[in-house]
Amino acid sequence: MAGNTGKNHRDGAVKDRSQFQAPNGNWVKRDTTTGRFMDQKTTDGKFKGVRREK
Repeated sequence: MAGNTGKNHRDGAVKDRSQFQAPNGNWVKRDTTTGRFMDQKTTDGKFKGVRREK
């Protein structure tokens, strides 16, 4: 199970999640089982511990 360490990184990967960069430049988190968009990050780059889609 993934957990925050308090040292600006995460131990382990977040399961059943992926992220991709939208055309507007924001990173969007997606649930891989349903395909639904979950969250959008507008500042500070990518989500921690979430795999990127190709």
